[in-house]
Amino acid sequence: MRFRATGFNPKANPVAAWGFFVAVIALWQLGSSTGVISELAMPSPVAVAKALWQLIVTGDLWLHLGASLQRLVGGWIMGTVAGLFVGFLVGMFSWARSPGVAFVSALFPIPKIALLPLFIIWFGIGEPSKFATIAFGVFFPTVINTFGGVDNVQRNLIRMGQSFDLPMWSVIRKIILPGALPTILSGFRISSSIAIILLIAAEMIGAQYGIGALILAAGNLYQTDQLIAGVVVLSLLGLCVSWLLGRLDRWLLGWR
Repeated sequence: MRFRATGFNPKANPVAAWGFFVAVIALWQLGSSTGVISELAMPSPVAVAKALWQLIVTGDLWLHLGASLQRLVGGWIMGTVAGLFVGFLVGMFSWARSPGVAFVSALFPIPKIALLPLFIIWFGIGEPSKFATIAFGVFFPTVINTFGGVDNVQRNLIRMGQSFDLPMWSVIRKIILPGALPTILSGFRISSSIAIILLIAAEMIGAQYGIGALILAAGNLYQTDQLIAGVVVLSLLGLCVSWLLGRLDRWLLGWR
């Protein structure tokens, strides 16, 4: 048998990805046109596209999307910065490891949506409670991935840097951070998805504007076309975030 020295080197295929979405939408439209799928329960792609276009023309989409993006970016940054700081402390210092691991292990399994009423009591029903909910949900996966990435850095490399009398900051910047970066960036994908989920949950409670508020209002009025349009916007938002993180991966991990 001829040896193929290729290893595991999967490559992205944009044509296959877009072809999949086209096939799903075509089947969806076919089911709606033939009556297999009820228009009341699941509007056709054409009806959803019309509802989405109406939201764009009236400017309502940009109003809701702008509010959601502001909350998403702000909450994600706060949770990520705090998670990176704690994750590096837990991964590098013995005095922080035991209490840090115990803290994360105790609070991470708690559903963050269940804490939303508590955050509303603490911070009020306005923006601070929404930022706090998203930041709290992002914090824990960031800590876990950062701690795991630091822990997986080969200790002989760290000892080698110390043997050359490199200061601690240089060891962190030149050895620990590059070694832990792939795991940290993988954690960003998880935390961004969690942030979007918590964003919608927070906006469904006491928010006038936001994609979550739009979906809730459309559901209450049985406007399923607008409801699905809101879900489509969320899906596109998730794709955009995934694309941005992919670009960040290629930029920061080009040395690999």
